[in-house]
Amino acid sequence: MSDAVKQAILERALAEGFDAAGVAPAAVGAREQARLDAFVAGGEHGQMGWMADTLARRRDPKTLWPEAESVIVLALNYGPEADPMGELEKTGRANLSAYARNRDYHDLIKKRLKRVARWMVERYACEVKVFVDTAPVLEKPLAARTAVGWQGKHSNLVSRTFGSWLFLGEIFTTLTLPPDEAETDHCGRCRACLDVCPTDAFPAPYRLDARRCISYLTIEHKGPIPHEFRAAMGNRIYGCDDCLAVCPWNKFATPTEETAFLPRPGAHGERLGALLTLDDAGFRALFTASPVKRIGRDRFLRNVLIACGNSAEPALAEKIEPLLEDPAPIVRGAAVWALSRLVPRARFEALKAARAGSEADPEVRTEWAAA
Repeated sequence: MSDAVKQAILERALAEGFDAAGVAPAAVGAREQARLDAFVAGGEHGQMGWMADTLARRRDPKTLWPEAESVIVLALNYGPEADPMGELEKTGRANLSAYARNRDYHDLIKKRLKRVARWMVERYACEVKVFVDTAPVLEKPLAARTAVGWQGKHSNLVSRTFGSWLFLGEIFTTLTLPPDEAETDHCGRCRACLDVCPTDAFPAPYRLDARRCISYLTIEHKGPIPHEFRAAMGNRIYGCDDCLAVCPWNKFATPTEETAFLPRPGAHGERLGALLTLDDAGFRALFTASPVKRIGRDRFLRNVLIACGNSAEPALAEKIEPLLEDPAPIVRGAAVWALSRLVPRARFEALKAARAGSEADPEVRTEWAAA
């Protein structure tokens, strides 16, 4: 297939609202396969069991779809208006990762991918499949085989134009398109992303231990947050942007122009106390069409309570105490920890004497005992 066909497809993608586009062969490099194998073999994927279950398909796009010849990688800029590192100073307010402050990017990107894919089918009579982080596709290594960007030491994609702020989507196709010349790795000797991590989640450059990552802990981890990471979470209640935000290549980034990614009222930046009263219906209403919705009200309140415990705002205790009776053990346990950090010791011991003996859940009893 000619360069002209490739160029026409990329131009169509940009016309549909994507900010960057490139083409890679339907294959993942041996180095990236080895990194994935080591990630899973070492248990660094934590509770994300699907990583192991779908390992073969992630390692080789041809296993996912044998007819695929080329992958069109499409990217959308979600750059925040302000440096997310500044949000960490607002200890009494909710800090959501920049990607999750409004609508779920999966829905928006998939619609655009489908429009490009339909156009390709009509024009070139090819077969296509579209993916947006919801199938076993090793999308960052595929994107790094294009001119869109390279995988940085934080394992995320970095662009010379958009820094670390790109959503990715892919169109697999039976067309054999000329591949891009892959972007060079421009990280050099920089360690900013590795050194800033508050939980030391990077054992080495280009290697992430998800079990120590705040994004994983606040989103994928289903149980109580391990004690060793709670203080480091600060006010992060959904995800973490630190390793992305400190990347020097962000000096070339520009804020997103996509209104669906701008912060929605009542979520990011909200006072923590205002979120403590959410019941399931209120949580679902506030986070309609948001990626935050997928973790559910109980895990969300677990995260909010950890942030409360880090806030140094004793006045929050009045709203936290009723959560000691919450139906969800994960909420009750986090409430115990938060109160142990906020109220005078005598008051906490009185609460402990009144409630700890009647607590049925063993994990919550452990929280009382450890506090």
